[in-house]
Amino acid sequence: MLNTWQAVVLGLVEGITEYLPVSSTGHLEIVADLLKLKTSPEAARAVNTFNVVVQGGAILAVLGLYFPRFVQMLKGLIGRDNNGFRLLVNIVLAFIPAAIVGKLLHDAIEARLFRPWPVVAAFIVGGVYMILVEAWRSGRWGWGGRSGPAWNYDRGHTIDQITPAEALMIGCLQIVALWPGTSRSMMTITGGYFARLKPAAAAEFSFLLGVPTLLAATLYKLWKDYSGARHAGTQPFYAQLGVAPVLIGIIVAAISAAFAVKWLVGMLNKRGLTCFGVYRILLGIALIGLILGQLVTIEPEEQADHAAKPALVQPH
Repeated sequence: MLNTWQAVVLGLVEGITEYLPVSSTGHLEIVADLLKLKTSPEAARAVNTFNVVVQGGAILAVLGLYFPRFVQMLKGLIGRDNNGFRLLVNIVLAFIPAAIVGKLLHDAIEARLFRPWPVVAAFIVGGVYMILVEAWRSGRWGWGGRSGPAWNYDRGHTIDQITPAEALMIGCLQIVALWPGTSRSMMTITGGYFARLKPAAAAEFSFLLGVPTLLAATLYKLWKDYSGARHAGTQPFYAQLGVAPVLIGIIVAAISAAFAVKWLVGMLNKRGLTCFGVYRILLGIALIGLILGQLVTIEPEEQADHAAKPALVQPH
């Protein structure tokens, strides 16, 4: 059974980190380990499922904040809004690459990359990557200036100006987020930068793309949990953890994600990605200490079940 305060903590972690370029799943799993929630293989599977399903709160936050965009896309679907139809096509194009690769390589990724040093490397390299991308975008350190990529705030494109090729490029970058410890938001926001989107527009496209991506992951995890429990004759995750804590976690995630989205847009406009890059590097260094101190375990779920230990980081 998941305590209410534990559900609130996990909901806050999910809501705050889901759309920030810092790896939400990595944070969730680290916190779950530190809270010692994975006391058995069955508890570990239930918590791992919860950590994906709680993303439903983040989905609700974006649906509420960007509701006019979704209405626009629905109008486009019935031929009443050309910009809405183009945006819908671009979201679909950006969604497809990671969906296909994730389905094909899920087992291989889990077996080879759910390991301590690949995850630590993802945090640290991702941080350096964002610092360099932000320097390129803003034209600092002589990487652009007036004639280079320092289009930043004034001359960048809006979300309505993105092309199908650029959307597909962003979707291909999202594949990198399948590496545990990376970040879907990091790859899609920087992809938006490469597509010459303004910071706020890059974040908005990342948020919108997150809805089908997170929804697909949530539904797949729910189906996998239900079918696995039925086959094994065990309880589904919500029966093990409690329906009320699960719902509380989702609600807290929705509220905190809404605030985090608003804050992120303002932060990108004012300071860009550099601060998030520094945070990722520091977190990666801290994770080394947690691993060496045996406070956090990083290993494939199947191996964790065999050893009666918790598994750590999933993609995002």
